[in-house]
Parts: sequence; structure tokens; C-alpha cells
Amino acid sequence: MEQAVVVTAVFTPLPGSRDTARAALRAALPDVHAEEGCLLYALHDAADGSLVLIEKWASREHLDAHASGEPVARLNRAIEGLLEDAPAVVTMTPLPSGDVSKGQL
Repeated sequence: MEQAVVVTAVFTPLPGSRDTARAALRAALPDVHAEEGCLLYALHDAADGSLVLIEKWASREHLDAHASGEPVARLNRAIEGLLEDAPAVVTMTPLPSGDVSKGQL
């Protein structure tokens, strides 16, 4: 059985570019949602002004295909020049615990 992969990607917009960066990220959601293996790809506003994608992929192979796919390439072009730095990406393996509905994404 393949192991799901959870990812957080934190985007820190340059001053004055938050709305444009948010719009670019939101525009990418439908194409990513249509990718094989995408279980979750959800954008969030963080209290510190950053934008956070929380992702869940059916397997590492699906995540790798996503990372090298056209939707990500289009997103990278759309956010070029809008961020302080490259997104901070953390890839994780779920460790389900406790209540099944609350202990995992």
C-alpha cells in the first residue's frame, strides 16, 4: 500500500503584492485539484501575512509528478517577483493517531 504524503508550502509575499500573490495561488487550485493523486490542496491566509498551502497526495510518486507538472510551472511563472524568497516547503509522512477523524489529514 502506498503511503500518503502531506506538504505545507509557505509563501511570503513582498510588501504590496499579497493580493496579487493570493490571486495567483487561487487561480492554480482547479488545475492542481484535477491532478491524479491530489487528495487535498487548500490555500490559507496566515496571521503573519504569509499564504500557506496545505497539501495531501496519495503517494510520493504523485507528489513528484505534481512538482514537475505544468500546473506548478504556471504557478511559478505567475508568482515570479511577488515573493520575498522561495516558498518554504515541508514534506511529511502522516502518523495517524487517536481518533481516526481527528488524528490525520
